[in-house]
Amino acid sequence: MTSTREAFGAEFTGAEGFLNSPTYGLPPTFLVDELHAHLGAWQAGTMHPPAFDASVDRGRAAYAALVGVPTESVAMGGSVSALLALVAAAVPDGSRIATLTGEFTSTTFPFAAQVSRGVTVTELPPAELLATAADYDVVTVSLVQSATGAVLDTDALRATLAPAATWAVIDVTQAVGWKALGLGWADVTVASVYKWLLAPRGTAWMSLSDRVARVMTPHAANWYAGAEPWSTIYGLPLRLADDARRFDTSPAWFGALGSGATMSWLASLDAAAVEAHCVGLADRLRTELRLPPSGSAIVSIPVAGAAERLHRAGIRAAVRAGAVRVGFHLYNTDDDLDRLVDALS
Repeated sequence: MTSTREAFGAEFTGAEGFLNSPTYGLPPTFLVDELHAHLGAWQAGTMHPPAFDASVDRGRAAYAALVGVPTESVAMGGSVSALLALVAAAVPDGSRIATLTGEFTSTTFPFAAQVSRGVTVTELPPAELLATAADYDVVTVSLVQSATGAVLDTDALRATLAPAATWAVIDVTQAVGWKALGLGWADVTVASVYKWLLAPRGTAWMSLSDRVARVMTPHAANWYAGAEPWSTIYGLPLRLADDARRFDTSPAWFGALGSGATMSWLASLDAAAVEAHCVGLADRLRTELRLPPSGSAIVSIPVAGAAERLHRAGIRAAVRAGAVRVGFHLYNTDDDLDRLVDALS
């Protein structure tokens, strides 16, 4: 029988032994109930599509609050790579892009695909990237590395880029939801909602600085990117929103519903307390493994045969870059950690 846990005022089913939040997060029961209600309305033919606009508004405002950016700078899309493709298409011919060695490809491929325009992407180790970032036109990096949980020193990156014209593009997918953020200085932030933000797959959010938004073309311009979406369904002329909503794609209804619900809840929590809980569990595991603390909720486990041991113990995790990867979210407890340590002993 599956048990239900309470965490930060919400209930979660299936959290026991679930350490796979870097792959996908567990929905709180309040979201599951809301999804069931909307699925029932869909099945009955009584669903009202304009009602999803309120969820989009809540998700946009919540993303802005969680990341520390203005709400009017936030655009909605279907995935990180689809949103970053708009940014990559706007970099000038011959631009030099820097990234981290082994970076997640949704963060780099949109820029690498611009090779026919003379755009180059150079992979660098963290220390070299932080030291030389200002020598490049764009830096595109994840705040927290998907494979290892390594956390980028954003203070150092900001200091390096302060005197430069370099665009800072930061993928926060593996950070937002457990880590307190303040990235109003970044030119671009972007995240998918189905991992630490606990919503269904199919929605992503991106913030844009004025200097980047000014030179971007809304290549996916559509009715929902209009200033008044429901009045821009038919006919010309082009009439898009003045703010970052002009880069919106039309919402994936249930992903938008989910992100409006879970992200608003996450934004209402004490971000420092959430981070302390998640990182505290992860750092306890690092102590058990004789690894240094890293300030990350993600741990890569350098133990031979770890995947088989965890599977036998009923612990759900993932294998990335040849090692077992676990992540501790707000619904995880000391019991999950003890069970993991016992499985590895």
